[in-house]
Amino acid sequence: MEKNIVREHTLAIIRKWIFFLALLCSVVGVSQEESKAALKLFVDCNCDQSYIQQDINFVDHVRDQALANIKLFIYDIANGSGGRTYTLDFKGSGDYEGIINERIFDTNTNLSPDDVRKGLVEKVRSGLLKYVMESNLADKVVYKISDEGLAERQDIDFDDPWNNWLFEIYGEARLDKESSKKEFEYELGLKSDRVSEKWRIRSDFQMNQSNSRFFREDETFTSDRVLYSGEGSVVRSLSDHWSTGIFTGALHDTFKNLDFRYFVSTAVEYNIFPYNEVLRREITFAYKIGYFHNDYIEPTLFFQSQEGMFNHSLEVQLRFRQPWGNLDSRLRGSSFLNDFSKNSLQLYSSISVRVFKGLAVRFSGNFEIVHDQINLSGGSASIEDVLLRQKQIATDFELNLSIGLSYTFGSAFNTIINTRL
Repeated sequence: MEKNIVREHTLAIIRKWIFFLALLCSVVGVSQEESKAALKLFVDCNCDQSYIQQDINFVDHVRDQALANIKLFIYDIANGSGGRTYTLDFKGSGDYEGIINERIFDTNTNLSPDDVRKGLVEKVRSGLLKYVMESNLADKVVYKISDEGLAERQDIDFDDPWNNWLFEIYGEARLDKESSKKEFEYELGLKSDRVSEKWRIRSDFQMNQSNSRFFREDETFTSDRVLYSGEGSVVRSLSDHWSTGIFTGALHDTFKNLDFRYFVSTAVEYNIFPYNEVLRREITFAYKIGYFHNDYIEPTLFFQSQEGMFNHSLEVQLRFRQPWGNLDSRLRGSSFLNDFSKNSLQLYSSISVRVFKGLAVRFSGNFEIVHDQINLSGGSASIEDVLLRQKQIATDFELNLSIGLSYTFGSAFNTIINTRL
């Protein structure tokens, strides 16, 4: 009897401990769930960020990516329909480490700016769903599929009467008149572009004329500049890294002393990274070789009225868009094949770096060594030509530099949007 009593007493104590441990585990589990970090979103894009903050209110928007556990970088590039293709790159950290996501949003010329930002917000919402399902908001999600989504969708072969061609016609006229001067300028142009996975065909035609009159007492200073140009190219993608193309065009430019110029050239390009990564990073090498012929308005410094020759160029280009900032750099060298002393070398670079929290530094510069101005007029340039930029003037180099600094500070969590006045 005593053994039975001891056994029952022991079993009762074990049951109490099991119940206590189960209750403790439940409390700890609830505590852990409640302690799940809130969603803190950092967005970097060339878009309307205020609209995103206003429309997506179930996350905390932060200005500093160091405070975020979800980082969204939106890259955009022109596409074949005349719009832009946006790539939304989501990366989680902290409680959401290892959760990554990507969304694509394509626009075209038929979409208004409001349509674009609304569509972009919808893509941001869908991209955040992965993180919401891992957060304390998971039980608050309501699923809804539109009637359009419920309908059975069929693949339809669309009859495109334009066959992927995109055209743009543009024009502009400007009149500026004062008692001492009168300026009139117009520009007309036509562009066409056809883009497919393997081909890109482009053309660009332009007319530009500028007439200026400056009056001083009994004197009148005149400046007339005329430019007509047409260019075309056909580029073929050979693989994920290689492409090739042919380029041709013609030009009349009074500023450059060109009565008529035509050229034709071929090129080959190699991209170190696959082309599908072009939105984030790109390192390309392009070699171009071709022939051009110039008919001059006035004999040149080298006593030429017309001439033709072969030239070639090599260009290296780098583009990076990363969380630390953006880098765009281009180095191009060219020369004539019959005279390597007539050459040019150009270096252009632009870099924007996030130093820390709201501090960003921007540098840009362009430097060009010029030894190939064979088109310069042989006659001496008058003071009117120089001041009114009526003719191109000889130079050995060109240099442009700029630097910018921005610092944003204050509340990093304020997501209130107020646009009054």
